[in-house]
Amino acid sequence: MSDALDFVVNRSDLRQCAVEPGRVAGDTALATGQILLRIDRFAFTANNVTYGAVGDMIGYWDFFPARAGWGRIPVWGFADVLASRHDAVASGERLYGYLPMSTHVLLAPDQATAATFVDAAPHRAALPPIYNQYTRCAADPLHSGDREPYIALFRPLFATAFLLDDFLAGENAFGARQVVLSSASSKTALGLACLLRTRGGARVIGLTAPANAAFVDETGYYDRVVPYDAVETLPAAPTVFVDFAGDGAVRERVHRHLGDRLRRSAQVGVTHWERIAAPAALPGPAPAFFFAPTHLQRRLQEWGPAPFQRRLDAALQRFLTASAWLRIVEHRGPAAVERLYRAMVDGRVDPAAGHICTLSP
Repeated sequence: MSDALDFVVNRSDLRQCAVEPGRVAGDTALATGQILLRIDRFAFTANNVTYGAVGDMIGYWDFFPARAGWGRIPVWGFADVLASRHDAVASGERLYGYLPMSTHVLLAPDQATAATFVDAAPHRAALPPIYNQYTRCAADPLHSGDREPYIALFRPLFATAFLLDDFLAGENAFGARQVVLSSASSKTALGLACLLRTRGGARVIGLTAPANAAFVDETGYYDRVVPYDAVETLPAAPTVFVDFAGDGAVRERVHRHLGDRLRRSAQVGVTHWERIAAPAALPGPAPAFFFAPTHLQRRLQEWGPAPFQRRLDAALQRFLTASAWLRIVEHRGPAAVERLYRAMVDGRVDPAAGHICTLSP
């Protein structure tokens, strides 16, 4: 079908992108046990740029293959079952989960319950399980049509923030009196700042670009906002540094300024994807990568999947209620999605906007 499209990027140069005929189309023949989805809408944030920047390291390129040298960046969003040859999944069902920047995708459902299933496609078997699970919207207590943009934007990002907050709480914030977040305007950082502020016990300080400082301060989640050009004004107190930017120069300045006062240096994202620096010997603790799915598996074993989901959903609802600053912006069609992609890669986006995309014209 001519309406099937894939948005692909050059794996070695994220600025090179193209829209091309889809690898999977609406008339694709299904094998027994497969379903065909038509992707309706998905969120695109700086976190998705991170997926591309560390795609080879973490395996993000492996979820949705593309032609040699190119890749499809994964996104979170909603899709409808266009056709099904699976006994437990019906055509017309609406799903939420991990999707390619495409109009169509094939899945092979397994472990189906009334609420979820996992994609058992062989090429995804060795990838982190959390990315392979799909939510059946009819059984999702948070789902409604008007909530879909907020769920697509924040359910994955807020889950990372929730797990980070839980991790820090379990370690008593490593004895720190303040938690410093880089890329403080990013949506994952905002979620974590809100959770930390609610929990109390340590001051929450946001590092951000000077142009974003007013917005970050106005959210009310941070006790103090410090622009990147003033890193050396950070209070000299026991500190946990949570690095969402991945900017080697900023990380070095934080470490050199705080030195042994750093109790933990956690690397989470790379919103400053072009300024990633090779690990270097720095004062204070060596930066340690926080991979949310690893902590998630621990909590799922300890709390159980249903209790974990209830806690996460309750916290997410509280966060969304406190997020009056958010403005939803929709982008429809290949040209609009490409414009947004290029702006996001270049860091030219309004942090108060939440971007929802539809690749179909």
